[in-house]
Amino acid sequence: MKAILAHILSNLRLTMRERSVFFFNYAFPLGFFFLFATLNKAKESNSIAAVLTSVLTIGLLGNGFFGGGLRAVMERENGILRRFKVAPPGALPILISSLVVGVLQYFPVVLLMTVLSVVQYGMTWPDNWLSFFVFVIIANFAMRSMGGIIASVANSMAESQIIIQCLYFPMMLLSGATVPVTFLPEWVQSLVQFIPATHMVSGLQGILLQHESLLQNWKPVSALLITTVACTLISLKIFRWEKGEKLPARAKAWVLAVLAPFFLIGAWDLHSKENLTKSKAIERELARSQTILIRDARVITGTGTVIEGGSVLIKQGKIVALYNGTAPVAKSLNAIEIEAAGKTLLPGLIDVHIHLGSPGGFYDDPKKYQDRTLPEKRLKAYLYSGITSVKSAGDWIDSVIPLRDKGRRGEALMPELYVVGPLFTAAGGHPAQMLQSMPESARAYGQSQFVRLPKTPDEARAMLRELKAKNVDAIKAVLESGSANNPMPRLDLNVLKAICTEAKLLGLPVTVHTSKAIDVRDAFEAGANGVEHGSPNEALPDELLRKMAASGFYYDPTMSVFEGVRMMLEKDFTRLDDSLLQQVVPMDLLKSTRRLVLDPKLTGRYQEFAPRMKEARENLKRVFDAGVTLVTGTDAGNPLIFHGPTVQEEVELWVAAGIPAHQAILAATRNAAQLLGQGNRIGTIEMGKDANLLLVDGNPLQDPKSLSRISLVMLKGERISRAALLKED
Repeated sequence: MKAILAHILSNLRLTMRERSVFFFNYAFPLGFFFLFATLNKAKESNSIAAVLTSVLTIGLLGNGFFGGGLRAVMERENGILRRFKVAPPGALPILISSLVVGVLQYFPVVLLMTVLSVVQYGMTWPDNWLSFFVFVIIANFAMRSMGGIIASVANSMAESQIIIQCLYFPMMLLSGATVPVTFLPEWVQSLVQFIPATHMVSGLQGILLQHESLLQNWKPVSALLITTVACTLISLKIFRWEKGEKLPARAKAWVLAVLAPFFLIGAWDLHSKENLTKSKAIERELARSQTILIRDARVITGTGTVIEGGSVLIKQGKIVALYNGTAPVAKSLNAIEIEAAGKTLLPGLIDVHIHLGSPGGFYDDPKKYQDRTLPEKRLKAYLYSGITSVKSAGDWIDSVIPLRDKGRRGEALMPELYVVGPLFTAAGGHPAQMLQSMPESARAYGQSQFVRLPKTPDEARAMLRELKAKNVDAIKAVLESGSANNPMPRLDLNVLKAICTEAKLLGLPVTVHTSKAIDVRDAFEAGANGVEHGSPNEALPDELLRKMAASGFYYDPTMSVFEGVRMMLEKDFTRLDDSLLQQVVPMDLLKSTRRLVLDPKLTGRYQEFAPRMKEARENLKRVFDAGVTLVTGTDAGNPLIFHGPTVQEEVELWVAAGIPAHQAILAATRNAAQLLGQGNRIGTIEMGKDANLLLVDGNPLQDPKSLSRISLVMLKGERISRAALLKED
């Protein structure tokens, strides 16, 4: 122990005399720190934690490879190591002192940069500060020990520099320290999982940005510790005191053992994609942490008020201030400014009724209907169109829930997705009858994914608890007796009442598919939160409307689905010529739909729905006049209701039916958020709410088509690059 302490003290005295040590350990990292902070606008973007991670990684690599590796080769060539050759403990004190001195040299600048990040750039002090500093020490040991391996195998200064450069720059550029891993080509993303520095960056980001502990980062910690021990033992075995000593070629094979832990972790991450998923989530978190001031817009708050010339301040994904009139200068707020004069800012739009599994049109190629990549692309089309939240009102549960969770983890950029789970209906009723067209071998699976067919209230309650365990967001039931040409069994009302009662206990909102006035009445009396489609076949009684209005019952008229039927039957392709729609819907789908809609065999079965548009429009106006709470759902996925700017079309239809544009927008924002059970978080522009926002050119209160003239979309404070969003596919 005395020999080790002596070497540590001697090494410290020698290194502190060298100006290069001061430069590379202090001046160089601090220079990078301020440079990166300036280039990234760390105060405005709140990215200082990411900057700190980058600079620490670069410093740790430099301290290990140059400070530990190059310096050891230099000491051997200058004959310094020869003086210690006769010392009894051998090479062990030299190797250990190199590790310890590396930490002692570098740790002060780590502490200094952390303090500067907090004081100068507003970073919060690390929640798990002990985990953070311990991880830095472990990483320093690992990189320093790898430097020792370089010193052991290099035969000259020139050779050591070549080896160091071959390791240093790939690790610095590909590990995520300087360029986010998610920016790299997919095949490169796979390769970098085998680079030691990738896991060092992952651990630092996890602790600093995601507030994780050392234990939660046990994989990179284990790899770094194993590397430290392995490198030290191998360096001890092949240590050379003098320049002239030859290293057997077979001894260099020991170096492969150093990388073994990282090959194992890399192989696992290549399989599980855990590290890449974490990188994407961190990238999403950073994008949502910016401080942004949207200045001088017309602000439709979603609370019923409109502010002319208002400004909104967003920070860490939340709305933190709303200014009526002159706002502070953006620079004084450390904010990025977005000038919005002449534009209108409103909450992100919400569609509470979509079906991701259906395209909204007709494909020539039947295989396209089975393409499992399309639902995610359809979600991106919604976000591109300024729709920041959607509810799947009936899709295969085992496909839609993982997709929802992928978005919530930040692994993919998409609107907030809510899932109702399989639909409660009667055996042989709607939509269970649609499954009859499936092959018998697949029918049972389709039924398990798409519908629930309870025969008794107890069965219904058990099914609800099972869906709650699957973490669905809402429940949907069906009251549909069909038509004279196509009668269907209707869900038993005692079962429906049990569904509504149990769902309320479980905290799940319930909506009911209806088609007649009696369906709406029964859904209301059973205790549902709202209905979808309403009563397009007949007028709703005034007394029922009064009760619905008094109770806060939600009415989703889905005007778009009836308009789609009208367009099909009248061969009206005006909707398909919409500019925003053409930007997000695949051109091959639009072309094949135009062609196939002309086929009377395809459209003939929709003839019985022809009168519904007129009735639906009249009922919508009566429902509004009665004061019933309206929400916007479109039934997207049905014919001629393509995924994308669905809410814009719905609002236009409402205005044409006599609903004031402001009220239609409230239905598409505040009311829809409340139906989803998210009214405390989204749907209005108020302090503390998530910054799900839409900025459009013009004034949608005067011209609803302005909702399609999109200037900016923001999701949880992240400015969406709309062009890049679609290019990701």
